[in-house]
Amino acid sequence: MAQPRKIVTALRAAGPGRVQIELDGERWRTVPLEAAVRSRIANGVQLDRERARALARELRRLAALRTATGALRQRDRSAAELAARLERRGVAAADRERTLETLERAGLVDDRRFALGRARSLAVRGSGDALIRHDLEQRGVAAEAVEAGLAALEPEPIRAERIVARSGSGLKTALYLAARGFEEEAIAAAIAQRGGGEVD
Repeated sequence: MAQPRKIVTALRAAGPGRVQIELDGERWRTVPLEAAVRSRIANGVQLDRERARALARELRRLAALRTATGALRQRDRSAAELAARLERRGVAAADRERTLETLERAGLVDDRRFALGRARSLAVRGSGDALIRHDLEQRGVAAEAVEAGLAALEPEPIRAERIVARSGSGLKTALYLAARGFEEEAIAAAIAQRGGGEVD
């Protein structure tokens, strides 16, 4: 037996950016207005299988965008971090890719900008280049963006000298610098500059 035809008989405003769809004179569901428009839901059209699938795709796309932009409201993130977050939320691979492309086109996701901001933040908190590089790589940032972020920083030896000037030129400071990812040469140079290599 053939399925009865479902005809959109009304679209009613249901709050900011949302619309209530009526099928055959009965309330069916409330969806974002953008999803209805993009799937060509309009008064008098038949909600056939193809149109219903288009609406489902749009609803998935908007849900993925909501998840990603919600994460970006908390802090800037790399594309890989957002992709992982979307995957944990059950967003399909094609929808993840489309969401990231949309956000990259809008300038909301930019791994070079992210690498630069994250590198600066870690450098200000006393991290050396090795720790910064490791942190960015763990966040899925491509090598080229990692190197661009590091290149924009004040040179590591100068940052190490500043820490030695503040903390002293003893063994404790040298160990601290090593633990924070500073290169051996930068540590030795900073300590020699400040205290001739003496150990407290």
